[in-house]
Parts: sequence; structure tokens; C-alpha cells
Amino acid sequence: MKTANITTRHPMHWVPTLYLAEGLPFYAVALIAGLMYKSLGVPNEQIARWTGLIGLAWVFKCLWSPFLEAASSKKMIVVAFQLIGGVSLGLVALSLQMPMYFALSIALLGVVAIASATHDIAADGLYIASLSNKQQAAYAGWQGAFFNAAKFISLGGLVILAGHLEKQMDARHAWMIIFGILGVMLTALGLYHSWALPGTKNTNTEASMRSVFQTLLDVIMDFFQKPGIWLAISFIILFRAGEGQIQTIGPLFLRDARELGGLGLSTDQVGVVYGTAGTVAFLAGSVLGGYFTSQLGLRRALPWLIVAMNMPNLVFFFLSMNLPDNMLVIATALSLEMFGYGFGFVGLILFIMQVVAVGKYQTAHYALGTGVMQLGFVLFKMISGDIQVALGYQHFFIWVLVCALPVLVLTRFVKIGDTTTSDNEPESAVASTEASSMP
Repeated sequence: MKTANITTRHPMHWVPTLYLAEGLPFYAVALIAGLMYKSLGVPNEQIARWTGLIGLAWVFKCLWSPFLEAASSKKMIVVAFQLIGGVSLGLVALSLQMPMYFALSIALLGVVAIASATHDIAADGLYIASLSNKQQAAYAGWQGAFFNAAKFISLGGLVILAGHLEKQMDARHAWMIIFGILGVMLTALGLYHSWALPGTKNTNTEASMRSVFQTLLDVIMDFFQKPGIWLAISFIILFRAGEGQIQTIGPLFLRDARELGGLGLSTDQVGVVYGTAGTVAFLAGSVLGGYFTSQLGLRRALPWLIVAMNMPNLVFFFLSMNLPDNMLVIATALSLEMFGYGFGFVGLILFIMQVVAVGKYQTAHYALGTGVMQLGFVLFKMISGDIQVALGYQHFFIWVLVCALPVLVLTRFVKIGDTTTSDNEPESAVASTEASSMP
């Protein structure tokens, strides 16, 4: 694929804001929507099932990503899907005042998810096409920083604001304001990027369109012909079994009334503990997990990473047993949860990079591997609400602890050897950001 960079705008004009725009709709769907529905009285099983279903957009985005490569302008795609996402978020806000608000808002959030997943592909493609390898490495830190800045804004800012608004007006109007703000922010970023983004022009559109479908088939067939691939797929899916359930039900447990077995926190309290201390702990865990694995090697580190990944399950079991009302205790426990999540998640990313993605189509197979990773999260997210309702919070958190056992057993059977990155297909700096964008 040949592209020509037709502008020379400085990367600092657009790299930070591009990845802020990538993070805002993702966190709106993955995190904020669930808390909103909890405030509006939607049952846990409905929240888990439908927000999980929406997450399938990030599972299958790798299947249509090659077709975006044939577009004449990556900038045009990025701006278009930012504007589509912004308008859709605004419509979510308006839908909350409708009688059938739940069905309407879920459908619109589905549009947001598809637009966001498609935008991720185009944004990463623009980043690669516009910057040299040296520049890609230099600005990779800005990617992660501003993607996570979207989490700070969402959980540490807008959720806290929602909690304050809920004390002054009814919940529907409060969340209408929050999603209105999100819509305005993403639309404004889209308009800004119509000026700020570098323009790249594809000079080989017709040829790429003729070959893209055959290439996609080759990539998929080669992926599923890898030795041990089905064991690896099982490992990836089961790795996220506990996480997919705990990340869905955990925030709902924090919000539920104490007489129902929850902690009874207000919306703004959840925003404070998750959006500030929790996010910092997650980032610290991610960094330290990487250094830990680099010292031991993936095979030796993997069992410890799985244990760390499931530390959040033990934290929530402790909270459900003791139901503390001291915010310092709760914040400390949830920071430990997020630290363990960040520390352990490194193992899955490296497993996909070093075991699953190795071969002829390294980058494409990494994308397929992350799609399988998202599938594992979505499958367990969708069923988590029904399981929690059937078991209650305390027994649910025990169940989630048990879910860690199968993947620990599989570590004895998956083959993890020393691998090197192919000289023909170097790892892109955007890989770390794609990994961080998995819910």
C-alpha cells in the first residue's frame, strides 16, 4: 500500500488530541454507560448483557480494517467517524428523555461503538503513514498518556460531575448533560482535526481493492493453521474470564444499596476512587508488570501474572464480606484491584505478541489475537449479570475466583518459546495503545 504524506504539520498538533478522541467514545461505552444505567434503575443482568453485546464492535474490527486501507484519505475517515461518534453521543443524551430510552440509547451506543472501533483502525493507520519509525517511537508515550487522559476525564471528571448533578436533579437529566458534554467534546475534536491532521493520499486504491479480500482470507487461514492455535485461543479467552465479569459487576456492586449486598456508594464516590487513585494504580501496575516479565521471561512470569490479574476478585470478595464504609479502606482496596489488573494484563498482551502473532502476518495476526482477547472479555461480560443475580454478590465473587483455575492449568500446556520480531514486519508503536483500548 503506497501513501503520500501531503502535509507536514507538527505531530504535537494532532497526536495527543487524536488519541484523546480515540479514548472518549471507548470509555463512554465501556464504563460510563453501565454506571448511567445503574443510576436509572436498570437491572444488573440487562446492563451486563447489552453493554457486553455492544463491545463486539471491537472484536470484529480486524475483519473490516483491510478495507479501510483502500480509502483515498485516512484523514477523511478519522474526521468522519469522530463526527459520527460525537453526533451519536449527543443523540444518546436526547434519547434519555424518551419513553423507550433504554432500547434507543443502546442502539445509539452501538453506533458509537462501531464508529469508535472503525476510528481506531483509521487513527492508527494515519499515525503509521504520517510518521517515520523514529517519530512513531518518540510519540508513542503521548498516545498512551492521552488515551488514559480520556479515562481521567470520563471517570475522574464526568462521573464525579454526574454524581453531583444527581443530587440536584433527576438522574435522566443529569446523565443527559454528561452525554451531551461527551458529544460536544468529540464533535469539537473532529472539527479541530479537519484542520490539524496530516493529509495522506493513497496512490494505489484500485490495486488494493482488488487484492484486499484475498489478503484477508490468507491472513485468516494462516492464523488458524498455526500449530497449537486452538489451545492458544482457549488460553486467551479464559485469561479474561474473571476480569470480564469483575470489571462489569464490580462498579455495580459499589453502587448497589447495602441492604442488597452492595457498598451503597454514590456516583461521584465511584468516580473518585476509580477515576483518580484507581487509574494511577492501573498505570503503575502495567509499567511494573512489564519490567517483572522482562526479568523473568514470559513462561516463568505467566503464572504470577495470572494470579495478579485475579487479585481484583479477592479484593471484591473482601469488600462484599465486610461492607466497609470507610472511604480510605475502599479506595485502598480498589487501588490494589486496579494495580493487580494492570500488572497481570501485561501477560496476555505479551502472550499474543510473542506466541500468537509470530509468523508471516505478524501485525495482522496481532490484531486477530487482540480480537480474540476482546471476545473473551465480551462473552464473560454478557453472562456476568445473570450469574450475579443467581448467586448474590458474595458467592459471585467466589465464582469469579474459581474462574482463574482453568487458565492456570493451561499455562502448563501452551508452548512459549523464545521469539524474535520479524525483520520484515516490525512491531508498530501503536500496539501498546491498541492493547490499552481493550475493555
